[in-house]
Amino acid sequence: MSLATRRTALAATALFALAMGSATAKAEELVVYCGVQEEWCQAMMNAFTKETGIQVAMTRKSAGETYAQVKAEGSNPKGDVWWGGTGDAFLQAAEDGLLVEYKSPKLSELHPWAQRQAADAQYRAVGIYAGGLGFAVNTEVLAKKNVKEPACWADLVKPEFKGEIQIANPNSSGTAYATLATLVQIFGENPAFDFMKKMHGNVSQYTKSGAAPAVAAARGETAIGIVFMHDGVTQGVNGFPVKVIAPCEGTGYEVGSMGIIKGGPNPETAKKFYEFALTPKAQETADKSKSYQVQANVATPLSPHAPRLEKVKLIDYDFKKFGSAAERKRLLARWDNEIGSLR
Repeated sequence: MSLATRRTALAATALFALAMGSATAKAEELVVYCGVQEEWCQAMMNAFTKETGIQVAMTRKSAGETYAQVKAEGSNPKGDVWWGGTGDAFLQAAEDGLLVEYKSPKLSELHPWAQRQAADAQYRAVGIYAGGLGFAVNTEVLAKKNVKEPACWADLVKPEFKGEIQIANPNSSGTAYATLATLVQIFGENPAFDFMKKMHGNVSQYTKSGAAPAVAAARGETAIGIVFMHDGVTQGVNGFPVKVIAPCEGTGYEVGSMGIIKGGPNPETAKKFYEFALTPKAQETADKSKSYQVQANVATPLSPHAPRLEKVKLIDYDFKKFGSAAERKRLLARWDNEIGSLR
């Protein structure tokens, strides 16, 4: 073999090795759409990379926004895993055929509510945490106004709370959609919409993010934020004068979920993340990030700060009905027409 031929062969071998290396690296990438708080999103992705060496590109959005993105990208998916966010949106995505059916061998390690979410989604999603709805109340703001804190949903229409309530928009926020569905289940649909029309006069802002009202309450920008209780707990742990209240009539709750996006670019890597996310090691990143949901794996220690859901009057939330595409679309259209139009 001539020197020139040998050099050509070596160059070809090097290019082949480089191409194979690039292909291997590409196969070990992951794109995650994250629906929890930014701090927990980052901690979870870092933990997965540390465990596996796989690099993660992560985008954080609310559940409603992520659902809209996954649906818009349906013909050309860009994401691999949707992790975190209220389960109603996942059930709709599952119904729309946007998520992959996948049964984890770890299902038996999860709380019954997490397994039930998987069954309701026909195993296109699984529960990863739970949290109850309630009020994050700034006690100092109410004390200055000499106003008694709300104890029930019905209290939120009282005139003394005018301009002192924040809640997210249910079109973008899973928290707010869960609130809408909760009120319908507690009061009945027409009375619930009558209630929301009355409460509208006390609402200063419909935020984009479900957790934003808790932050606003912590800063004293509003007296009351309607949020998942763990988001209020986070603000209290951070030193703000925030008290968390579970409504006296009862309240709904979320089963935060996870699913593999159908047609995503890295399906095998997505399964690796899915399995990791169901382990106590992964779920303990929540407490370390000051996220105080109840985690799905029964072996994951419950944070001492987490709301004790067994002490909260939880309604028998109909996840299947209110997570269906038809019901969600109908309720959001009515909210837009009767509440959103009042802004």
